[in-house]
Amino acid sequence: MRDSSLKSLFGGGSGRRKTAEDDPAPIPQLSPIANSVVSRCSRILLLSTEKLQQCFETDLPADVKQPTVYARHLLEYCCYKALQVLTDHPDYLADKDFRRLTYDMMLAWEAPGEGNESLSKETTSCNHLEVEDEDEASLFYTNSTCLAVQVLQVYDKKTVGLQAFARIASACPAIADLITVHNLCDALTISSSGQLHFLIYDKYLKSLDKVLKSAKSVIWSPLASSLHLSDGEMILDVDGVMPTQPVLQHIGISAWPGRLTITTHALYFESLGVGSHDKALRYDLAADLKQVVKRELTGPLGARLFDKAVMYKSTSLAEPVYFEFPEFKGHSRRDYWLAIIQEVLQVHRFIRKFNLEEIQQGEALSKAALGIFRYCAVKEAFHITPYHFKITLAFKLAEKLPKGDVILEALYNHLELLHTGNQNHFVSDSSSDKKFQALPLPSSSYTLFKMGLLKRKNRINKRDFLVAVVCIGATSPLEMAVKESLCHSEIAEAACATVDQVKVEGIDRNIAVMQELLNPVVESGKWLHFLATWEDPFRSTFFLVLILYLSYRDWVRHILPCIFLSLAILMLWQKYCSKRKHLGAFRIKSPPTKNAVEQLLTLQDAIAKVETLVRAGNIFLLKLRSLLFAAIPKATDEVAFTLIMVAALIAIVPFKHVIMLVVLEAYSREMPWRKESSEKLTRRLKEWWARIPAAPVQLIRPEDNKKRK
Repeated sequence: MRDSSLKSLFGGGSGRRKTAEDDPAPIPQLSPIANSVVSRCSRILLLSTEKLQQCFETDLPADVKQPTVYARHLLEYCCYKALQVLTDHPDYLADKDFRRLTYDMMLAWEAPGEGNESLSKETTSCNHLEVEDEDEASLFYTNSTCLAVQVLQVYDKKTVGLQAFARIASACPAIADLITVHNLCDALTISSSGQLHFLIYDKYLKSLDKVLKSAKSVIWSPLASSLHLSDGEMILDVDGVMPTQPVLQHIGISAWPGRLTITTHALYFESLGVGSHDKALRYDLAADLKQVVKRELTGPLGARLFDKAVMYKSTSLAEPVYFEFPEFKGHSRRDYWLAIIQEVLQVHRFIRKFNLEEIQQGEALSKAALGIFRYCAVKEAFHITPYHFKITLAFKLAEKLPKGDVILEALYNHLELLHTGNQNHFVSDSSSDKKFQALPLPSSSYTLFKMGLLKRKNRINKRDFLVAVVCIGATSPLEMAVKESLCHSEIAEAACATVDQVKVEGIDRNIAVMQELLNPVVESGKWLHFLATWEDPFRSTFFLVLILYLSYRDWVRHILPCIFLSLAILMLWQKYCSKRKHLGAFRIKSPPTKNAVEQLLTLQDAIAKVETLVRAGNIFLLKLRSLLFAAIPKATDEVAFTLIMVAALIAIVPFKHVIMLVVLEAYSREMPWRKESSEKLTRRLKEWWARIPAAPVQLIRPEDNKKRK
């Protein structure tokens, strides 16, 4: 039924035999492959190529029809018009001729004009051959012989670049999204230096079709009914269906195997019972519950052994829940689920941030759902899971990318163009097309509805779910935001690569690196200490007089700006006067190599030192608590009187004089005529502090009323 309906678009099911006379006249401005694509688009639209060109001349403004860009813009116009019709069929991804046509569109986009592309002379003889078998006729080619020749010439030898893939694939919501289309192309061309082969493209679409059909079978299965999903809530994936690959839910020290389901609104976990599953536990992803989702270690009885789990925490739960995804090697299963859970969380944060209405909210959720299906298709077909700046999930990518907030703002403005009901929208007539230089294409929500993946109480009208995804002859604000962000991400990615290169292992090595990096600060501190000890009276006196003079003239406030100005001059001098030499490696003398036992002892010693510092800090705070609450009245009176005197001094004496007094007192302690009295004063203060008792502390064990199964 599907094949016959598609063939009817092109006359492929007619009883007559097609000859070369049926071929439309080529457009002079187009290359042979572009003419081939436009010819097939005209048959899809049931228009002649002349009529299609005339519509292009009428609908779009003059600046789009300049001679230098005429061919490419005409090709885009025809392709988008044809894709609008083709994507209205629910099973178009399964059609091999659709996959070949869209790939040909990309090839033609790269060489649209006359002289850019030329087919070999052998193909001209194909125009005089007739098709003997109607069933073998291609939907998008004149006859099967030409198809065979063109496949050999085009698909075996030619590849598609990033820009062509982005312009054509993003016009089909199921195939690619405008935000992640560049990363999707990078994932598909990871082994071919950025050039997309037809076999890879075909494999991706087959995998995507398989994923979508699998999701459809789950959505209409008894599982969906047992979860009691709300209207518009859609199942995205299910794991733990096979008893040999369960999902383990950890709460406290207990663990239960079961089945985990993720929808556009929540996580559902069904514990495995005797012959069936128990009632599902729901973990909300839509409401603002301060959810935290991250990778975590789990193991038996709460032990942290295996890096294969996802932690879910929210304000509605007393303690975190861990979902473990056991597998023999690696943790790709966990990474996939972590990514799609975070994507659902991010899309709901986007919805709350911009307070989207129902129709825009549904479109945002549909975008996230299609992104998850594409992410799964790439994983299943090529066994890769892009991450960080290369991830193919739109909302998670926007959260990671530099200026990702600008992308989300542009996406919000893009969703505002989508309206429902009898409201006017710019895609209703040709004048609107001319104004915005864009063609309306089906939205993500309409795509899911046509594929049977989205249940709606009311039937969706296609006219109400058209939106301008790509602009002919122009770059949409969303495209501009994505391109700008990707430029910044390349710089950030290169910087991250340098960070990974300089990471060293071992506590002793990291301490050695830090000591060398902080060496200028340490040397400055040693120099100040040397001046304060008065070992060189002349330098110490000069420094003291200089500080007092700066304080007296009220120039202290200029010290910090002078430091910043000096640093700026130093950096600019390094930039322009050092002949832009490559930054050399920072040479650090490596400490002696230690084995694992020695490193553990070093770690234990460092932890003991940190514990000592924390304990001393606690004692200091507890003694302050005793003074604050008058545990020793006499000491409290002394401290209170001292604070009153200091407050009066600061209030009465000019601030610069206070600074001079503080500097003079601190700096002159080691002077010969003050050293003895300073030592006595320091000793008395230590003795006084030692007599202050610490406030009592009582550690209370928390009450544990939770039942452990």
